[in-house]
Amino acid sequence: MNFFKIFLLLLIVSFFQTNCSKKEKISLIEEKDVELQMIEAFKEGYEEFKAGDSLYAAKKFNEAELLFPQSVWAPKAALMAAYVYYAQDYYFDAESELKRFIRTYPKDENLNYAHFLLAMCYYEKIVDEKKDLGPLLKAQEKFSFIVKEYPNSDYALDAEYKLDLIQDYLASKEMYIASHYMKKKKWIASINRYKTVIEQYENTIYVEEALHRLVELYFNIGLKKESQKYASLLGYNYQSSKWYEKSYKIFNQDYKTVLQIKKEKKSLLKKFKNLFE
Repeated sequence: MNFFKIFLLLLIVSFFQTNCSKKEKISLIEEKDVELQMIEAFKEGYEEFKAGDSLYAAKKFNEAELLFPQSVWAPKAALMAAYVYYAQDYYFDAESELKRFIRTYPKDENLNYAHFLLAMCYYEKIVDEKKDLGPLLKAQEKFSFIVKEYPNSDYALDAEYKLDLIQDYLASKEMYIASHYMKKKKWIASINRYKTVIEQYENTIYVEEALHRLVELYFNIGLKKESQKYASLLGYNYQSSKWYEKSYKIFNQDYKTVLQIKKEKKSLLKKFKNLFE
C-alpha cells in the first residue's frame, strides 16, 4: 500500500492550519491524530497479514475503519479485512465482512471486487456437490450477477469461466443420480436424469456419456427407435468418441474395434508359432 500520499495530505493540512483560528487548529490537530492512528492501524494490519497472522490483521483493519470511518481508507480497510479472512480460508468470516461492506459502501469503486470475492467464498465452500448444492447455487447466482452487472470489469471473464465449471458440477450430480437409478433398475427415473444433462448442460463434458446411456437404456427396455434416435445424435456430434463406439456395438454385436482386431491377430500369430515349436 502507498502511504506516502496520506503523509503528503497531512502536510497540506498542516500548511492550511496556519490560516485558521485557534479553535479550528485544535479541531484539525485532533482529526489529524485520529487519521494518524488509522494509518498506523492499517499499516500494522498489513504487516501482520504478510507475517501470516490473518486474525490479528483483520482485527487491525477493522480498527482502522472504526477510527476514521469518513476517511477514503475506511472502505479499503473493510475490504482488506475480508480479503485476509479469505486468503487464510476463513470463508464464513470473509463472507460476513463482504456482506457488511456491500451494505455499508454501496457506491464504492471496489464494489465489483467485493461481489467477486463473495462469489469466490461460496465457490471455495463447495465440498461435495452431490450432497450439498447450497454453496454451488449461491456461487452460480453471484457469478451470474457479476457477468450481468459488470460485463466490462476484470472479473467478468473469470466469472464466466467459473460458471462453466459450475455447470460441470451440476451435470456431474445429475449423472451420479442417473447412475444410481440405473443400478436400482429404475429405468424411467434414470432416463429423465440423463435427458436433463443433454438438455440443460449441453456444453459440459458429460453429454457424450449421457447420450450413450440413453441409447443403452432405451435399447434394454425394448424401445429401439428411441435408442437409435440418440445413437444417431451421438454419432452426428461425437462420432470419434469412445461413447459412440460403445453405442455402435449395442446395435452391431459383430463390431470390433481396431484394438480388438490387433489383439486377435496377435493371438492367431502366437497359435501359429506354437505349431512349429
